[in-house]
Amino acid sequence: MTDAPSPLSQDMPPQELSARLEQANRQLVQSEKMAAIGQLAAGVAHEINNPVGYVYSNLQSLGTYLTDLFRLTDAVDTAESLEDLRQIRKSIDYDFLRGDLEDLLAESREGIERVKTIIAAMKDFSHTEEEEFRYADLHRGIETTLNVVNNELKYKAEVVRDFGDLPEIECIISQLNQVVMNLLVNAAHAIEESGTITIRTRSEGGFVSLDITDSGKGIEQAHLNRIFEPFFTTKPVGRGTGLGLSLSFNIIEKHSGQITATSTPGQGTTFHIRLPVSQPHSPASV
Repeated sequence: MTDAPSPLSQDMPPQELSARLEQANRQLVQSEKMAAIGQLAAGVAHEINNPVGYVYSNLQSLGTYLTDLFRLTDAVDTAESLEDLRQIRKSIDYDFLRGDLEDLLAESREGIERVKTIIAAMKDFSHTEEEEFRYADLHRGIETTLNVVNNELKYKAEVVRDFGDLPEIECIISQLNQVVMNLLVNAAHAIEESGTITIRTRSEGGFVSLDITDSGKGIEQAHLNRIFEPFFTTKPVGRGTGLGLSLSFNIIEKHSGQITATSTPGQGTTFHIRLPVSQPHSPASV
């Protein structure tokens, strides 16, 4: 566990003061990242529990079906006539059993694939210590994040993908995933009952754009001017730290990009992100 930095003093040399501030900022950013992942943990557990639940149920049915099939195969050596075998085959409803077995196996494979997808998404998403810029697929990052936050979204909004043809971009993909997660969760919270979240990507020149639009309640202009300020939040106490959008702003700035928002109260909000395909320099760490 990292020790908390000692109180800052005006008598400190500028370099030491800067180092202390940087350490405090890193701890604050890491705390926000862990809080965000913690908030998603229950949802991810629910997402995993659903497919595991029906795979377990299918295994119980499979056990019953195997008992019936073994009755039939064992009778091959003990039945006195072919008619006896036919009667056993009829008694276990072999035709139904065979068809249902195929369905059970297909459903179970689908469930296990779902669990694998969620675990892979969590693994990709949780690379919080990654600090090196490298070329990555932004669409894959978005899909990874959608898998992680699926439980936050699926009861509130239909997610519409309007993806363009994007090149790989030079970035720290886990940090961009964090930004996308913050925006998607905020979008879900802005939708009171049900609505739509649209994710739009485009490429133009040496830049890519990412817009995330919700059909929620929107943001008042007075608040819109402050949403990227640290600790500013319009959410109820206990529902947000006010650091998510500030952290997102810092990450996009670190990537030599821009993030802005437009909103119409009662109609929804769009966050606009613009990122260079290649970094013009090596930005300082967030």
